[in-house]
Amino acid sequence: MKHYLTPFIFLLTITLSHSQTSPEDELGAWYTYFGNHRISNKISIVAGGQIWAYEPTTNLNLLLLKGGINYHINSKLKVELGYSFLDIDRSIQGLDGKHVYEYRISEQIAYKHKLSNLPIDHRLRLEQRLFNLRVGHSSKNRLRYRLGTKINLNKTLFIRANNEVIFHLEKDFFSENRLYGALGINLNKSCNLQLGHMYRYINDLNLHRLQISLFIKTDHRKKKV
Repeated sequence: MKHYLTPFIFLLTITLSHSQTSPEDELGAWYTYFGNHRISNKISIVAGGQIWAYEPTTNLNLLLLKGGINYHINSKLKVELGYSFLDIDRSIQGLDGKHVYEYRISEQIAYKHKLSNLPIDHRLRLEQRLFNLRVGHSSKNRLRYRLGTKINLNKTLFIRANNEVIFHLEKDFFSENRLYGALGINLNKSCNLQLGHMYRYINDLNLHRLQISLFIKTDHRKKKV
């Protein structure tokens, strides 16, 4: 397992050091909570939220709230139907209208497997995005594909790394790329905390974001006696 760790530690080190030369004046931050609650062999409920800030403790940029339902086809494959509400503050960017409200519907398929001894997970998501603007309404559709892995260092610590590519379906096909690396801490069997860094390429900008994420997974299925 040790020979798998070297490239991911190297990747995380490079992205963290590169953030010092970001074209943006401030290093922003994303704060995430995500819960997955299994209620039967086939069904689980997901709920969570995310806050984006232009600076780690100030200049709120985005609030996202999400809920969804998963259908587990088998232990490796599941599909999800989700709904999200977003409050986006554009005033710092100098754009017209301080707040934009987005209502997002998403359909997702997730698959996990092993490549040799390395765990691999895939996520393909289609989104229908409805915007409530000061001058009216608009809509966009986009496709997202994420490839990732989680490597356990011991019972408490793990490394999480993934890359996500996002495409617009109407025009300007390529939208953005998100490269993420983090050190994870298992707080208990149901909860883990991830401290990481995301490099985000969007609109010819190279953005660097600290990430602090809390993930909770519970199982409410009745155990066989």
